[in-house]
Amino acid sequence: MSPAPHKNTLPSSTQNELGPLMRYWRGKRGKSQFDVSLDTGISQRHISFIENGRSAPSRQTLIDIAQALDVPLRERNTLLQAAGYAAIYTESPLEALEMQGLRKALDRMLRQHAPFPALVMDRYWNVLMTNDYSPRFFGCFIDMSSRKEPRNMLHLIFDPQGMRPFVVNWEQTAQSLIQRVYRESVGRVIDEKTDALLQALHAYPDVKTEWKTPAISTMAPNTPIIPLSFAKDGVVMNYFSMVTTVGTPQTISAQELRIECMFPADDSTESKHIQMFSH
Repeated sequence: MSPAPHKNTLPSSTQNELGPLMRYWRGKRGKSQFDVSLDTGISQRHISFIENGRSAPSRQTLIDIAQALDVPLRERNTLLQAAGYAAIYTESPLEALEMQGLRKALDRMLRQHAPFPALVMDRYWNVLMTNDYSPRFFGCFIDMSSRKEPRNMLHLIFDPQGMRPFVVNWEQTAQSLIQRVYRESVGRVIDEKTDALLQALHAYPDVKTEWKTPAISTMAPNTPIIPLSFAKDGVVMNYFSMVTTVGTPQTISAQELRIECMFPADDSTESKHIQMFSH
């Protein structure tokens, strides 16, 4: 059987029937029922019966299928609930006791990145933690206290009242960020909230719908990254970012965390930055 057709976004929560969800994930991963059968050891006939509603899977069977289809933990809960089972993957805030070890590790990473900006974001680019230098850096350009929490990094860059006026080559930067949303989305899927975030970004002035299509870089072929450049009072500073995720996450919260560290892209920027924040 050929892979099922699929939409660009995850079916809404009002369509949580098990069959459509399984067909969605198979289509998203480009896998047929036969492929899933080979990956899981579950007969293709049984998989077909589950999708058609003729057979109820055990919880372990459903977990095995979700594992084979690389379904994110949040969406695995949805699959389980669609089959009548309780959700098993937890979502705890960083302040929770069970997150204490992870939070300490994140805090250590952020502090060690001084004097450059570093922050922790959730799946939707909302800022959860920062080192001391992140608000100081962005505060050089705008009044960060005027922005509501949780602050969202994408809105900060796209908003004409935010960092947008200070971003060099803003169109190129904005396009690359929108493409990052698609590329780095958890499980490579655009869920309802991510889709709503993208729609909000496209509502800003001069944001083009075609930006979600991968573009050919105009940078020199030997340039390893597209810099994020900021300009103020005639001074241009160039940065790039590195994104870290949690290895082998077992909770939704851990899986959806993103640690983003900004680095100077050239010696001139490094010298200027250190000079600005050396006291």
